[in-house]
Amino acid sequence: MNTRKSHRYLSTLLFILTLAVSFHVFADELPRAEYPRPQFQRQEWQNLNGTWTYAFDFARTGEQRGFSDSHGFDGKITVPFCPESKLSGVQHTDFINTIWYQREITVPQAWDGRNILLHFGASDYATSIYINGKLVDRHFGGGASFAVDITRFVTSGQSSRLVVRVDDNLRDSHQPAGKQSERFESYGCMYTRTTGIWQTVWMEPVSRQGLKTVFAQPDIDQKQVVIRPEFYSEDGGATLTVEMFDGKKVVAAQSARTYNGCTMVLPVKSPKLWSPESPFLYDLRYTVKDASGKVIDQVSSYIGMRKVHVSGGYFYLNNEPYFQRLVLDQGFYPDGIWTAPSDEALRHDIEMSKAVGFNGARLHQKVFEERYYYWADKLGYLCWGEQASWGMDVNSDLSARNFLSEWVEILMRDRNHPSIVTWTPFNETWGCSDSGTYARMMKDVYDITRAIDPTRPVNDASGDGHVKTDIWTVHDYERDHNRLVENHTFRDGKPHYRNQPDKHFLAEYDGQPYMLDEFGGLPWIPAEHRANSWGYGSNIDTLDDFYSILEKEVDAIKACPNIVGFCYTQITDVEQEKNGIYFYDRRPKFDNARIKAIFEKIPAKIIIDK
Repeated sequence: MNTRKSHRYLSTLLFILTLAVSFHVFADELPRAEYPRPQFQRQEWQNLNGTWTYAFDFARTGEQRGFSDSHGFDGKITVPFCPESKLSGVQHTDFINTIWYQREITVPQAWDGRNILLHFGASDYATSIYINGKLVDRHFGGGASFAVDITRFVTSGQSSRLVVRVDDNLRDSHQPAGKQSERFESYGCMYTRTTGIWQTVWMEPVSRQGLKTVFAQPDIDQKQVVIRPEFYSEDGGATLTVEMFDGKKVVAAQSARTYNGCTMVLPVKSPKLWSPESPFLYDLRYTVKDASGKVIDQVSSYIGMRKVHVSGGYFYLNNEPYFQRLVLDQGFYPDGIWTAPSDEALRHDIEMSKAVGFNGARLHQKVFEERYYYWADKLGYLCWGEQASWGMDVNSDLSARNFLSEWVEILMRDRNHPSIVTWTPFNETWGCSDSGTYARMMKDVYDITRAIDPTRPVNDASGDGHVKTDIWTVHDYERDHNRLVENHTFRDGKPHYRNQPDKHFLAEYDGQPYMLDEFGGLPWIPAEHRANSWGYGSNIDTLDDFYSILEKEVDAIKACPNIVGFCYTQITDVEQEKNGIYFYDRRPKFDNARIKAIFEKIPAKIIIDK
């Protein structure tokens, strides 16, 4: 082979390899290789999961030791799994103040001329990004996704050193932590911690005039979809075209000049509605063209035509009163902790929940990844989106500041998913005081949530810490049928039961839908595990006793006409908490058909007596 042919061969080989990475040909070799953002998908991207080097920095001296300019650390870790998990290859479960990550990245030559975005699905908690020793940006928050523009720090076709520092100060009471244990060990309903990167890291090229975000709002009453796009920069000569598909058929289309603040309306004749019983999704395609007509950005998405609202003490889905049979889902995995081992595992969690009679889940004390919502959208599964509010002092101004900024990011990321029907920013704020900070924070959270997303109700604080709320929720783990009925039978138009009856600065009930959004928690624990396990109340000795107690609790809820939704604790065991319908490894504990029949004694369709 002569020199010229050899050069041409090597150039062709390099081009093919670049395309393989860019278009994800080697996806099967990577952990969590699927596209992480299916509701806003571009064709060109590069998954950065896999083997990185790492170093712990318990004394936080890494900056002084030149870690930000590292060419590689001694340890190896598998991203996106946290260092506490088995799947990371590290499994260090003690507190980690700071962890550093390093790997080489190469921006494909084909991406030249576009902005390069580096995405993190999630990293807990304070993340600093360096390229070739230079600080690019910082992000604060343990569950929200974020991206940084690295264009000016990298050169297409050349490799660069990416270093990521993550600081986690779980015990200072100012950052959301959820169910991460503040002790050395797990205990009760507190579990193994998650530190550092725990969702997919990836890159993509985006035109400087490309599409940044979209709020796609279905309006079934007026048979239309309202599109509110935002662009990275405005170009008076560029246009955005939105196409809506039913299969391969275009059912609506609209074009507009690309400027922030524009509103596009797509009429939809005879819309097919989304529900758990019929989760139909329309495909969307967003195309940005420059003044010459050249396509400079294209994004694939989808939308579910559905409406949720509350009125007269009921929750409505598509203008019909609907009873939500929810289950508490902690989103923990034996091998991945907060990170599902595979995309299929996310889908399976929803399928096994539906198999035992639940039509949705309260996603508890964790910001679930977008792939979970994708499967909930596809399979027809109602979700309550929640922040990991535990671990922070709800009477602290700093806590409020940390919470609000991340909550905004969560809302902006997830507000297009039809499966999400309620926002629940807080859980069991039972340490709240009448200092003024708590009430102010709760009002701000409610108002900000409704401003960013006016299409869904807000349950401000699950478990009766209510200040300003669209749904009234309480928790009750009472097992006795008669006492449950007594607790939740209204007297003089007001609910009889409160979790915090002595805190008079909290709101009074004002006719909102009343939901028992934690009950049950019935432990079923093998005898050999009872000494080191935990559940709500005493252990149940026989399967017949378990079925009997569960059925009497559901019958009690059915006997309370003011209860219009429930959430059973919980879908799986988690570590030492053994009150799941399934074991921690997702094996069934019970006769699923029998469990399903019990929960479905309360139908989803509510008949209102007129």
